[in-house]
Amino acid sequence: MRRMRRMFAVVLLVVGACVAAGAEPAAAGVANQGTYSDVVPAPVSARADRGAFTIGRHTTISAGPGASGVADQLAGVLRKATGYPLPVVRAGGHGGDTIALALAGRGDGTLRSREGYRLDVTPHGVSLTADRAAGLFAGVQTLRQLLPVAPGRGRVWTVPAGHVTDYPRFEHRGAMLDVARHFFSVAQVERYIDQLAQYKINTFHLHLADDQGWRIEIRSWPRLATYGGSTAVDGDRGGYYTQAQYREIVAYAAQRYITVIPEIDMPGHVNAALASYAELNCDGVAPPLYTGTDVGFSSLCVGKEITYKFLDDVIGELAAITPGRYLHIGGDEAQATSSADYVAFMNRVQGIVAAHGKSVLAWHQVVEAATLPSTVAQYWDTTNDNPDVAAAASRGTGLVLSPANLAYLDMKYTDATPLGQDWAALIEVRDAYGWDPGSYLLGAPAAAVRGVEAPLWTETIRTSADIEYMAFPRLPAIAELGWSPAATHDWDAFSRRLGAQGPRWTAAGINFYRSPQVPWR
Repeated sequence: MRRMRRMFAVVLLVVGACVAAGAEPAAAGVANQGTYSDVVPAPVSARADRGAFTIGRHTTISAGPGASGVADQLAGVLRKATGYPLPVVRAGGHGGDTIALALAGRGDGTLRSREGYRLDVTPHGVSLTADRAAGLFAGVQTLRQLLPVAPGRGRVWTVPAGHVTDYPRFEHRGAMLDVARHFFSVAQVERYIDQLAQYKINTFHLHLADDQGWRIEIRSWPRLATYGGSTAVDGDRGGYYTQAQYREIVAYAAQRYITVIPEIDMPGHVNAALASYAELNCDGVAPPLYTGTDVGFSSLCVGKEITYKFLDDVIGELAAITPGRYLHIGGDEAQATSSADYVAFMNRVQGIVAAHGKSVLAWHQVVEAATLPSTVAQYWDTTNDNPDVAAAASRGTGLVLSPANLAYLDMKYTDATPLGQDWAALIEVRDAYGWDPGSYLLGAPAAAVRGVEAPLWTETIRTSADIEYMAFPRLPAIAELGWSPAATHDWDAFSRRLGAQGPRWTAAGINFYRSPQVPWR
């Protein structure tokens, strides 16, 4: 999977034409004012009008029924930025000097999905409408990008007049963080979740266990965390999340309309578990803890019944604290497991997951087994030609695409990049943007593609600054592939919009890679 030693074209032209034809700038003299042609991911439809709405000391945020949670979040962001009180009030009509958030009622065909929204800005007010709260939240992320970058307290805060209708191309738009190779605190994970949410990522895949560390408390098998979680790559500090801390991460993500998918990799990538409990080994002897980066050498003992008791306990406890639909069971790089044992194991574990009310997500090798109708395969290979996966997709297996040579955020940008690996490819931002998930895998029907994910493995990643350097600007590129219509994908347009994000990242303290491919502002 990872190491073998190892954001419209047509819409943008319309928006650009409106500006070029003489649409007034939103607020003359406001530096780094956001525009409709700067938004990442690109909206389905966006049109700029003349004029702007000015947020001032008397502006209110109006919340209709079901919209108060998102309204409160927006108020928190704007109060911090502007210093204005911005009280949240009950909806009482769309009067002037108001940012109005409202649920229109389900079934509005123009919104297409639970995350669709309409944003209308006039000099008199802002109206954000969606069928669901998730759509309001997505619309707020667009609204935030229309604000000036950071004019400072007491200065002019404007939103350019215009109209957006928007909804995602794919239902699954994910990012993964490996906390097994190197451990990251709850605060660090939450910081990354906040950054993901701004680009309409809605799934957070948390890689919780691997050879180098076990990062989640399992109360029925406590040594997994206390002993198996004590190490990290290169002997660095280990750590683990208590179930209370994991619930905190899940709740924090849910408030940002992001679903957490936890992963326990199996039957390989399990040395931390094998070192914690001798009985999980076929010979009954626990191996030492491991802090290297080689893969493929460990395996659960497929023939021992204690293995399935162990997995039933682990999966059961994890399912009980995970509200989302999916549990990820890995399934990659199982070189130490025979093919027959691998198939028998994956068949049985899929059943255990189903018995706990969840569906399986697994790396694409799962198609070697008899996949359940609900199982989704995550494709990570470096080629777009895999007949076995394409055949499984044709039979109904869903796909999440994460080709390692295009979507892996731990790959170096260039040979000179100080962090990362290069076993899959060197991935500059144009490479990360330059593929179409809907038609990528030869022979796989487009309808099988659930979406995309950008994994970040952490063999060389130790800090939040490291995470940000590898994720930005490539994460927004993958986010746009997942959200925006395929017809809008255009590198020149995207690179200009991406360049407009730079000042925002600088103001937010995000440590990003200043790719020479991007015209940074």
